[in-house]
Amino acid sequence: MRKTLFAIAACAAGLLAGCSKSESVTVTISNPLDMDRAGEMVEVPVDDIYKQLNLSDTAQFVIYDEKAQEVPYQLTYDDKVIFPVSIASNASVNYTIQQGTPAIVNAVVYGRYYPERLDDIAWENDRAAYRAYGPALQRSGEKAYGYDVFTKSVEDLVVEDRYAMELDSVAWTQINALREAGKTEAADSLRRTITYHVDHGNGMDCYAVGPTLGGGTAALMPDSTIVYPYCYKDYEILDNGPLRFTVKLVFNPLVVKNDSNVIETRIIQLDKGSQLNKTTVTYDYLTQATPVAAGLVLHAANPKGYTYDASAGYISYADPTTEPNSDNGIVYVGAVFPETVQTRVQLFDKPVGDALGHVLGICNYEPGNEFVYYWGSGWSKYGFPKADDWNKYLKDYAQKVRNPLTVTIQK
Repeated sequence: MRKTLFAIAACAAGLLAGCSKSESVTVTISNPLDMDRAGEMVEVPVDDIYKQLNLSDTAQFVIYDEKAQEVPYQLTYDDKVIFPVSIASNASVNYTIQQGTPAIVNAVVYGRYYPERLDDIAWENDRAAYRAYGPALQRSGEKAYGYDVFTKSVEDLVVEDRYAMELDSVAWTQINALREAGKTEAADSLRRTITYHVDHGNGMDCYAVGPTLGGGTAALMPDSTIVYPYCYKDYEILDNGPLRFTVKLVFNPLVVKNDSNVIETRIIQLDKGSQLNKTTVTYDYLTQATPVAAGLVLHAANPKGYTYDASAGYISYADPTTEPNSDNGIVYVGAVFPETVQTRVQLFDKPVGDALGHVLGICNYEPGNEFVYYWGSGWSKYGFPKADDWNKYLKDYAQKVRNPLTVTIQK
């Protein structure tokens, strides 16, 4: 299990009073909604903490909740301190920060670049796992434009082990030898023991992307036509646990109407406990306002399994998985929008394989601005038994991003 640092109490909870000589900062978090919020990540500029505590920017500190229990935190690439908070509806809570020594804890968020699997970028938290396809896949000729979804049914990090099993060279040598010997059944049986397309007790890859937007990819839509981004060109992992994974993806130039050199950049962020990835999209060298959409592919096995609600700020789809008649459950995918969007279904002129079209959330992108939205997934075998459960999660999530927690810092 990967380990990383977060704050540990400089004194035990019962000895907090004995630490009173240390300077401290109080961070007050307020919830404006008539809705309890549990495990939600808040951000505080780290420079504000250093300044308030008169610390150097290499000093370490500790965060306590109101019960004097230590709280895990992470320092992010953009100079924020993030930590999870739980607040009742229409309430406020105080967290105390003071100088202290970090401890070693298990990471619950992790991702990396997988050159051994066609340049995938794959990442996960305790709830779900995702991947974006890379340049090697594009060079192979396969068209897979959108985000892929790996289901999970455990809090542990599992993606690394899945890739190791799927790409086991010794097993593949045996599989190929069995096939050459005409022992197809034995080869298939061995293949099932290593593939991540089978649930080995922690989830699986049973979601189909193909030449679509997959599980929530954004794309420009001049004249209602999707300009599909292909696989990323360059990447940079900016944060890698314990509480947040952030990756920056830069894409090859796109032709968008009269602009022939439009460069898309995405910053994708996944936090502990969240089903959804916050994603910030920008388009350099785009000269005119253009509609941009986030989309979820619709498959033929469940053509009416979508829901969209512009006023509530979300779109969703109950995906029947790559084998609808198997016991793979349902993969729920969705997107949430902080700002007002238009929502609709747009079908292809004719099906692309078993893909019928997309359910879309659309808004207007102004050159120089950012398009921020959230996308992700749930699974019927891990917390979302029914579509109504997933749609409620998305609706509540939209309320939270449209009514963020407020943060006040004082000595």
